[in-house]
Amino acid sequence: MLRMRVPALLVLLFCFRGSAGPSPHFLQQPEDLVVLLGEEARLPCALGAYWGLVQWTKSGLALGGQRDLPGWSRYWISGNAANGQHDLHIRPVELEDEASYECQATQAGLRSRPAQLHVLVPPEAPQVLGGPSVSLVAGVPANLTCRSRGHARPTPELLWFRDGVLLDGTTFHQTLLKEGTPGSVESTLTLTPFSHDDGATFVCRARSQALPAGRDTAITLSLQYPPEVTLSASPHTVQEGEKVIFLCQATAQPPVTGYRWAKGGSPVLGARGPRLEVVAEASFLTEPVSCEVSNAVGSANRSTALDVLFGPILQAKPEHVSVDVGEDASFSCAWRGNPLPRVTWTRRGGAQVLGSGATLRLPSVGPEDAGDYVCRAEPGLSGLGGGAAEARLTVNAPPVVTALHSAPAFLRGPARLQCLVFASPAPDAVVWSWDEGFLEAGSQGRFLVETFPAPESRGGLGPGLISVLHISGTQESDFSRSFNCSARNRLGEGGAQASLGRRASASFSEQKNLMRIPGSSDGSSSRGPEEEETGSREDRGPIVHTDHSDLVLEEEGTLETKDPTNGYYKVRGVSVSLSLGEAPGGGLFLPPPSPLGPPGTPTFYDFNPHLGMVPPCRLYRARAGYLTTPHPRAFTSYIKPTSFGPPDLAPGTPPFPYAAFPTPSHPRLQTHV
Repeated sequence: MLRMRVPALLVLLFCFRGSAGPSPHFLQQPEDLVVLLGEEARLPCALGAYWGLVQWTKSGLALGGQRDLPGWSRYWISGNAANGQHDLHIRPVELEDEASYECQATQAGLRSRPAQLHVLVPPEAPQVLGGPSVSLVAGVPANLTCRSRGHARPTPELLWFRDGVLLDGTTFHQTLLKEGTPGSVESTLTLTPFSHDDGATFVCRARSQALPAGRDTAITLSLQYPPEVTLSASPHTVQEGEKVIFLCQATAQPPVTGYRWAKGGSPVLGARGPRLEVVAEASFLTEPVSCEVSNAVGSANRSTALDVLFGPILQAKPEHVSVDVGEDASFSCAWRGNPLPRVTWTRRGGAQVLGSGATLRLPSVGPEDAGDYVCRAEPGLSGLGGGAAEARLTVNAPPVVTALHSAPAFLRGPARLQCLVFASPAPDAVVWSWDEGFLEAGSQGRFLVETFPAPESRGGLGPGLISVLHISGTQESDFSRSFNCSARNRLGEGGAQASLGRRASASFSEQKNLMRIPGSSDGSSSRGPEEEETGSREDRGPIVHTDHSDLVLEEEGTLETKDPTNGYYKVRGVSVSLSLGEAPGGGLFLPPPSPLGPPGTPTFYDFNPHLGMVPPCRLYRARAGYLTTPHPRAFTSYIKPTSFGPPDLAPGTPPFPYAAFPTPSHPRLQTHV
């Protein structure tokens, strides 16, 4: 019966309570809270319809039901209990306070949701190794290291700033320090400083959720750097010969210790200090002036070239050119100047400009193109410099042969014919031919041939040769026949015909212009050269005085000569004896007896046509004297043949068989000079 009453009582009690008011409940429950170390934490809790005991637990541990929470000096409960307010306060918050907290209504069996208290520890000010002034060397890569130590929660982030500007994160990296202390971190900034970084301020900032603004540590860079050089010239553009001042300015840390000057890589002796004074000349345009400045860290070099205005200077002369006829020819010359000179090409003696620039090209040249070409540069703005350089164009062509004028000859007297030969390459031989024969050199019967260099050369036509055909004792046929002078080289042949003019017989009154040839009175001397040289004055016979101004008869009867060549041939002499050569038998090659007088009279040779003319190279031999040859003007006027072909030879004459020519048997006759 009693057991049946107890449930009924409980039901009645429940009904009674429900009719009395609402059941206990939470009006406000605590939530997760983040608080900085050392600050105050407040966890709210409010109950409704509950007036019983309220307590807080920390990670399941009851803190107690009293409002001041004895035993927890930094903990207390606040609020109006009658209104159900039971807030938990913690001040100052420490790391050990980080836990899970609950508000419990013990008598009502109510528990709030757990609230997690997070304690944040702000980072300490970071440390930059080597600060507050870090010494670096400009141009040398270096690292700046920043460290943050302590119990910072969460682990701080380290940032770098330069002069207030955040640096790109790619320039530094962050690592945790393995020292067992949470929150310790290190950041390294890599940089290559330059001189303009001297005095720059770098800041390392440690920031986290606990301290969003972060904490900064600043350092200043103190750089050592080699000199930074600035080189100037005043004036920079200058005329050759004017004065120029170079100024070498440098900034350096530590200070400058020395200066060194150079020009074109070669030291300027005696130059010291930051100032150099020079006189400008052309080489300064291509050989810069340099200034090297040194300090304890290193050195730096700067150079500058002056803009020197100067006239043309010849750097490379044109070279002589030799080409075959029909080929192309070119000349080159090099001038330098500032401004660049104008170069023109002309022929020597001509005013026509053939071309401009460093190179002259002549296509398909002919003999008429042979000659000297002039490369000319005009003077510069200063009027200095400039000039000309020549080079010869030699056109290899068949020989050009010209018959020279020959003086008329007496019948049965001596005579000579001459031809002038220009050829490049030089002719293999020069041959005289006539009706019954030909002769290259030496003597043959009445004929003697000598060939020697011409005193002048025709520009570009190669060296000149004069070939002389001597005739001893002319005959009637010599005045009616033609004599052919021929020459040949690898490119062809050339020739010219010459004829002998006849001279009327002279009276004895005209013999004042004749000179006696030493020897026997009949002209048939058999005396050899040695006898001739050493013979007595009496043996020589009388010397006939001439009226030519170059011959003076001394009181003793010796004939003294004046040298019309002014020493060119070093003529010296007293008496003159003519020897045209030696016959193959060894005797003198002399002209036959003179037709001007009877037998027994002295032998004469008419020198009148030749007096006053310049002697050839070595044609005659005179004892301590000289004899003259045709005037050189005869060599400068000739007519170039329109075609080249074989010489006109008489029937039966071999067609220029050089290999068959006889070898001269007597030596070349010479004039002693």
